Amino acid sequence: MNDSFATILKDLRVERGLSQTQLANDLSVSKGIISMWENGKRGPTLFYLIKLADYFNVSIDYLAGRA
Repeated sequence: MNDSFATILKDLRVERGLSQTQLANDLSVSKGIISMWENGKRGPTLFYLIKLADYFNVSIDYLAGRA
């Protein structure tokens, strides 16, 4: 199944029991940025895509819905 980045990010966050605020704090971004990513209003830069992949211990391909 090829889910969108927004859905995958939200699923990863919820599976780990994190709030948007907790994830934002851990990544040093605002809660609003996390919300925009999860709602598909914005996508992360490559820098944050790498940070997210490392944070959740998944590949960038997985985050992009390619795995």
